[in-house]
Amino acid sequence: MNYTINQLRIFLKITQTQSVTKASEELHLTQPAVSIQLKNFQDQFEIPLTEIIGRKIFITDFGKEIAVTAENILNQIYEINYKTLAHKGLLTGRLKISVVSTGKYVMPYFLSDFLREHEGIELVMDVTNKSKVIRSLEKNEVDFSLVSVLPENLQIEKTELMQNKLYLISNTNQQFNDKIYDKSILEELPLIYREPGSGTRQTMEIFIRENKLPVKKKMELTSNEAVKQSVIAGLGCSIMPLIGIKNELQNGQLQIIPVKEFPIKSVWNLIWLKGKNHSPVALAFLDYLKNEKENIIKAKFDWFERY
Repeated sequence: MNYTINQLRIFLKITQTQSVTKASEELHLTQPAVSIQLKNFQDQFEIPLTEIIGRKIFITDFGKEIAVTAENILNQIYEINYKTLAHKGLLTGRLKISVVSTGKYVMPYFLSDFLREHEGIELVMDVTNKSKVIRSLEKNEVDFSLVSVLPENLQIEKTELMQNKLYLISNTNQQFNDKIYDKSILEELPLIYREPGSGTRQTMEIFIRENKLPVKKKMELTSNEAVKQSVIAGLGCSIMPLIGIKNELQNGQLQIIPVKEFPIKSVWNLIWLKGKNHSPVALAFLDYLKNEKENIIKAKFDWFERY
């Protein structure tokens, strides 16, 4: 056997994602590089680790056993690294956070200086839709989750980070000359939705339902970036978080349609399971947020308050 740490890491990620493509994306590697490492790893075993049926990859029972061992080995390696840094008196360990997709425009700014101060901390941040974020929290797979819509059937604790605002937007080819429109304008515009399970979609649907608006659903897309590009291309309008459209507003690709009762407001909350026994790293991060949150908002999100 002559496998490498990198091969173990790649194989474990493939078993977790059930996809070479998704594994390559999460590891920030090219798909061919991941495929080559998987083949090199497989060549060291006489028993298949995976099998391809159609175009889908499946992990064999033997492969699942190897994945468990790989995870244990990698955890031991991380532990060695942490012990080395801890021996030097540094705060060490992993900080695991799951973030709803629009939260990728928020969370990094609350992490950057903290991680710079503590080089011994390894960040594991999963960016996905709200349903998967809540699932990872419920399974106690993460320290914290960032959401703008709180889960209804889960006992949690939270700390507020900052306000979230959602506006009705279109591309700039369309003309909206009125100073402000009634919310009934939503009945006339073809709307682009996020997929079920998205916090943005949930907020949008609650507003539409409470106001009894018979809207025209044009299409459904699986990411805010896809929605944004579709609006820019003129395929429809949408209700989107301000935090994710800053550049497009400033460069004239998108415009906010002024509508009564907009923006729809919510709050970005960092949440965790009630009664969770936090690690020293997680406790340090909560303490950091308590002391620095307002300074971060003032320094990084001053533009946000102008809308």
